[in-house]
Amino acid sequence: MTRTPAEFDRWYADRVESPVADELVRRVLGLPPDLQSTSLLTGAGLDQVVAALGLRAGQVLLDLACGRGGYGLEIARRTGCRVVGLDFSRVAIDHAQLRAQTLGLADRAGFRVGELTRTGLGPASVDAVLVVDSIQFAEPTLDALLECRRVLRPGGRVVVTCWEAADAGDERVSPRLRQLDLRRQLPRAGFVDVEVTDEPAWHLAEQTLWQEALAVDAGEDPAVRSMQEEARRVLATFDRMRRVLARASHP
Repeated sequence: MTRTPAEFDRWYADRVESPVADELVRRVLGLPPDLQSTSLLTGAGLDQVVAALGLRAGQVLLDLACGRGGYGLEIARRTGCRVVGLDFSRVAIDHAQLRAQTLGLADRAGFRVGELTRTGLGPASVDAVLVVDSIQFAEPTLDALLECRRVLRPGGRVVVTCWEAADAGDERVSPRLRQLDLRRQLPRAGFVDVEVTDEPAWHLAEQTLWQEALAVDAGEDPAVRSMQEEARRVLATFDRMRRVLARASHP
């Protein structure tokens, strides 16, 4: 099922108004106390991503499908890089811009509405691209990866976190995840030095998050209710998915 920008706008708006959901995610995933995440990358996973990107001060990171900008802003703070964040939700972009100001990073962070397959950026304009837990929404995946390569400078790095089906033929898994095969798709998009690894520790942390979300009294909190709905859906096929970290270079 395709989710529209309007649906994501509502989802982000609900999340911003829910300190319970944010605190649960930060605590279980081990994230920094001021990082606003709307993805499922753990704190330890973020450390791995930072190392894989290899950014230096002054270089430019494209945080593609950035949501509220939490991961990109944290990477900018750690490395001194500049970050350009794109998301197709205007609500998410507005909150990311506000967050950059709050963290004192507005001079090194810019956020705009854009899509996975059409960023609006110039060719060879960024040093690294990060796509956290969102590549499955690209239609098709290959077009998003081609766009990543187009905007990357030669030698630049792309890092993608996502889920893949343990068995691509298992129809119990979401079609969006069954069509992902980054080990094959990244070379097809022209990337080299492709490395795709399973990350079972991330997967275990996510399982804990979904289980704890189900134990929370949601009350009238729409963000927590949404988390619980997603938890039931995800846990039903949890063991049929692999958690993946992919890294590759522009030749």
